[in-house]
Amino acid sequence: MAYQVPLQDIRFTLNELAGLTDVIGLPGQEDASLDLVDAILEENARLVEEVVAPLNPQGDRQPPVWQDGQVRVLPAWAKAYAQYGEGGWQGLPHPVQWGGQGLPKLIAAPVHENFQSACLAFTLCPMLTDAVIEALLTVGSQAQQQRYLPKLITGQWSGTMNLTEPQAGSDLAQIASRAVRQDDGSYRLYGQKIFITYGEHDQAENIVHLVLARTPDAPSGVNGFSLFIVHKFLVNDDGSLGKRNDIWCAKLEHKLGIHGSPTCELVYGSGKGEVGEGAVAYLVGEERRGLEYMFIMMNAARFAVGQQGVAVAERAYQHARDYALERVQSRAVEGSAGPVAIAHHPDVQRMLLTMQALTEAARSVSYVAAAAHDLGTHHPDAAVRASQQALYEYLVPVVKGFATESAVEVASLGIQVHGGMGFMEETGAAQYYRDARILPIYEGTTAIQANDFVGRKTVRDGGATAHACIAAMRETLRLVTAEVQKADAGDRDALDLLRLNFDQAICAYEDAVAYVLQNAAGQVRAVYAGSVPLLMLAGTVHGGWQMARAALACRKHLAAGSSDVYYRRRLATSLFYAAHILPRASGLSAAVRGGAVADACGMQWEKASQP
Repeated sequence: MAYQVPLQDIRFTLNELAGLTDVIGLPGQEDASLDLVDAILEENARLVEEVVAPLNPQGDRQPPVWQDGQVRVLPAWAKAYAQYGEGGWQGLPHPVQWGGQGLPKLIAAPVHENFQSACLAFTLCPMLTDAVIEALLTVGSQAQQQRYLPKLITGQWSGTMNLTEPQAGSDLAQIASRAVRQDDGSYRLYGQKIFITYGEHDQAENIVHLVLARTPDAPSGVNGFSLFIVHKFLVNDDGSLGKRNDIWCAKLEHKLGIHGSPTCELVYGSGKGEVGEGAVAYLVGEERRGLEYMFIMMNAARFAVGQQGVAVAERAYQHARDYALERVQSRAVEGSAGPVAIAHHPDVQRMLLTMQALTEAARSVSYVAAAAHDLGTHHPDAAVRASQQALYEYLVPVVKGFATESAVEVASLGIQVHGGMGFMEETGAAQYYRDARILPIYEGTTAIQANDFVGRKTVRDGGATAHACIAAMRETLRLVTAEVQKADAGDRDALDLLRLNFDQAICAYEDAVAYVLQNAAGQVRAVYAGSVPLLMLAGTVHGGWQMARAALACRKHLAAGSSDVYYRRRLATSLFYAAHILPRASGLSAAVRGGAVADACGMQWEKASQP
């Protein structure tokens, strides 16, 4: 079933919820315009629908091939990657001085989402390259920026981030890779890294790895890391490629999903290159600040992974919707002359609406976060910059956690819509579930996002950003209440349910934040036992906030006489979210407050293991 970019929903979300006109009016964005955004979205849609989307089933069935340390992708894969680079898509949000287009994150967000919807495995390569670019822009030396950024931004070279080792998953303190300084100022790096996405491939002429390792005199723990550039081929002074570095792809890892992306086990310093033993490496920034620098990449990647959640959910929803419209089975519950399309059955409608509503809510939160990033970076007023940057940082774990967990739910529902055929690989529905399942895990599990959300995003500022969001939600609630009062009898009940459930969800959110602030110091285990429910609560309520704003915008267009059916459909999805998904907020808030019980129950395994 062909994937179609949801252009109308993207435009609606950009304009009505994320404030596109405000963003393109910021200093430094003089070249951006609504016409330019439309042109970018149209060309992006053409490329992803015609070129990238067909790669999705191909990559799933014909993954990259490893042979003697080298990895080869499908020819169509490499051709599409070349088109991606030549089209300037890698450089969309990056500075003009390095060959990028310097456009806002809000414009890049839907573009990246659409590429990921078309083929998640394909887009992992440019996504990680973006993270390397962000790190070098922030902490790379001028010489490093000049050497690497133009090639990365054009897509000639790709990038990776190397953290995980066999003995060190999320516990980065256990990383053992080491780097030894040489007389010429370079380093020789030794170690083993696993789960390195696009760690080896042949679709770019060089690969730039950013690698965490310790110098010999570094202390143990997370404060002992330094960050190093290690590339597949050395780079000569004139920019040409030189000898093969001592990096060896020992194997490709076999995964549940995203089969089309080569996930590699890399060995540094085994003597298999052309430079002797030890991979030639170059320090980024200062020694022992590697983890700080790596988090620049991690934060960029976490937002991008959240968008991957939106992307896979959109693809899974479209696949299930199209199947449900075509599949004829059983008579209608109210009676019919014969079997009807399963999209007519109430529970199939419920599943499809849940898929659609969760996808639209997650997309809306992610675009609002992207706009906050742009305002926090470019707004002329320092106070606005500070508040918007705080909002963006607050929303990143929400986008990552809520959107990716929602993607798993949406993809699972997609299989259910297909029934038994959904369990068969030939229908394609199972691929979305398999692909989606990694999203709540990599770049920091949902629990890691939730711990960050509690400690750094809620407790650290005394709940200031959370309370600012709650105050803004109550202003939207006031507008919804006014809309209920002027609605006609046919619409009033549904709108009033939106008002009631949104009000209760805000209260649930506020109560949970208050509990965390009151108990973070004295009952730390209890608070963190409820951290994932808090994160999902925030996602559910922030999603409901944007769906309420969408409902108001749709009613405004309809009241003005618009006959566009999109507004009625989007309004219906917003009302469904309020009726069926916002009620989850109360249960999640109760789970936050039940953290002490969860902790006490969880201690049974620890006690059972004691002699």
